[in-house]
Amino acid sequence: MRKQTIPYTFKLANEPWEKEAIRALNYRTFVGEIPQHSPNDEQALTDRFDAENDYVVAVDPDRRRLLGMVAYRDRRPFSLDAKLDDVDSLIPAGYAACEIRLLAVEPGVRRGPVAAGLIAAVARHARSRGRDLALISATTRQIRLYRHLGFESFGKLVGTTQARFQPMYLTLERFLDAESRSDALQAASPGTAGRKGEGGNFLPGPVEVSTAVEAAFGAASVSHRGELFSRELGQLRRRLCRAFRARDVQVLTGGGTLANDVVAGQLSLMNESGLVLVNGEFGRRLAAQARGARLDFATIAIPEGEAFGRDEVAAALDRHPGAAWLWVVHGETSTGVLNDLEACRRLCAGRGIRLCLDVVSTIGTVPLDLTDVFLATASSGKGLASRAGLALVFHGEAPLRSDGRLPAVLDLELYQRADGVPFTIASQPVEALSAALDSRDLPARYRALERWSQETRLRLEKAGVKIVAPAAQAMPAVVSVVLPRASDSISVGEALEARGVQSSYRSRYLRERNWIQVCMMGSEIRSAESFVSALAGVLGDTTR
Repeated sequence: MRKQTIPYTFKLANEPWEKEAIRALNYRTFVGEIPQHSPNDEQALTDRFDAENDYVVAVDPDRRRLLGMVAYRDRRPFSLDAKLDDVDSLIPAGYAACEIRLLAVEPGVRRGPVAAGLIAAVARHARSRGRDLALISATTRQIRLYRHLGFESFGKLVGTTQARFQPMYLTLERFLDAESRSDALQAASPGTAGRKGEGGNFLPGPVEVSTAVEAAFGAASVSHRGELFSRELGQLRRRLCRAFRARDVQVLTGGGTLANDVVAGQLSLMNESGLVLVNGEFGRRLAAQARGARLDFATIAIPEGEAFGRDEVAAALDRHPGAAWLWVVHGETSTGVLNDLEACRRLCAGRGIRLCLDVVSTIGTVPLDLTDVFLATASSGKGLASRAGLALVFHGEAPLRSDGRLPAVLDLELYQRADGVPFTIASQPVEALSAALDSRDLPARYRALERWSQETRLRLEKAGVKIVAPAAQAMPAVVSVVLPRASDSISVGEALEARGVQSSYRSRYLRERNWIQVCMMGSEIRSAESFVSALAGVLGDTTR
């Protein structure tokens, strides 16, 4: 398989433009962000050990752009020798030490593998110079990053009140151990940085994630009661609201099913009747959850493969004029059909009806505006291209008070009252979702998925394969395929897996209908060619 690459290179700085860019990045980082040095008119900072430093840099060679840097030096005294008494007594004996300083990465790529790649590259440089232990003064703002990379703390904090640093060291053995466990480090060999090879993940979950998400998910835990976690969770919630135009969002430990149970709990507090729209498996699941919450509601069903448009929604509301709420799946994942969100929004707003949405498979895959939506549910493990583990409940109004009528884990108002953290929540899924959002250019992603959908459908149609959802009503990230009667979904799915292509075929609703699905929700939009070619080959084998 062809190995795809990230367009930057780790190398020793040896060109004039790189030296100038190093001084500029040094200034922006250690004057502008970390107030370690005084400003100057040149907006460039030359390190006091510049003549003795070897600079390892991450560069985009095509655009002559510096993305990150770190300085290597192996001449004593080190900078820490002037800040700590008897450094050698505080670190492991028997090692040949060097000093790593000035680790700086441009803000736009900080959650990617650049920092890990710089450490990997400078560690190899140190090894080539006969050094097997590196010292660093780590800014307290990034202690977790350094620990994730294998560094261990020693000694007391140094620096000033405005710029505090923790002395840390990294041994060659610990670096190699971390390297063996980290894709980000494995990829960061000298020369072009590699990514995971092209695979065949066409699942709705678990989806393919970036190396930045993997690194964040594998980071050390921090306390959910700590200031750092509170700040990170708050930033994540604000970013989600800005991206999808929501008033507020609560982040829970769980998945889409839990999020929908939270919505059912809120609707139960209204004590009013409503409607659930059903045109596939996930609409039926909403109805089942509504029954489980003992809601007063009617189910409006249309055939699978058809979408709820303005006429269908209006007719449903006309038949039930007393409905106070409407609950619908935006993207019906089972069929690949996209229901008309704008029609639902306008009709509900015009009639004073509260609109509730399941956007589990559409968030991050289609433009999504949650303005005027009462409640909407999502999860971290599908179109947002992160690891599963977080349930998201967006709300356009203040949550209703339960006064003890709901189980605590389903009480949305309890989450808001606790500023998002009423119970234990692991830090890694939060960091991973933040990393996924960092690397998402959503408008570009939407356009890419539209192209992928068109390409996939065209290739499947040319291969003579029937698709469940008509093109005009299709969601771009999911294509459900009707298999010929001579084939069965389990056999076809297993044969595709044998060819290295992962598709969705084991769910009960797919087996019962003899369907399989090809989905594209992960971090990298891949060509559908491998799936369609493999499927055509498998179907050809089964009809011989």
